[in-house]
Amino acid sequence: MATIHIDPLEKRWIWVVGGIVGLTIGIQVFYAATAAIHPPSNVEVIDSAKLHLGGEFAEDKLGVKKEADGSYTVTMVAARYGFYPQSIEVPANTPVKLRIASLDVLHGLHVPYSNMNVMVVPGYVSEVHTQFTNAGDFPMICNEYCGLGHDYMYAKVHVTGGKS
Repeated sequence: MATIHIDPLEKRWIWVVGGIVGLTIGIQVFYAATAAIHPPSNVEVIDSAKLHLGGEFAEDKLGVKKEADGSYTVTMVAARYGFYPQSIEVPANTPVKLRIASLDVLHGLHVPYSNMNVMVVPGYVSEVHTQFTNAGDFPMICNEYCGLGHDYMYAKVHVTGGKS
């Protein structure tokens, strides 16, 4: 059996690259553990073809609902090329749970100046929790290309009270 000779300089570079990869993975694991960063765990399946026919995402049940504990639940649908309802209103400094499902293709929902940034995958319910600290009107934009009308796909969140 023949032995393979690796140049000493190449061996050093193998160790350097391996160390950099190990350090990178270590830093990611450290920050994920200390900042409680984890992948989304709300895996809820839904039939996109029957989304509007009944249940939580029926047309008459979309919008903002105040819960018994004082928090708010927002139920929305993303479809080419809009979010429904087009406008929602929530108070500042109050927990908000957004539940959104896609009627057709992959969409994204992003609200600038908040942690609300979620991918809306057909066949699944996406859920995100947030609190808006500043009052005002904020756009809700689709950040996943969904077709020719993508640039017209937006809605508005109106945050009342709090700091302006």
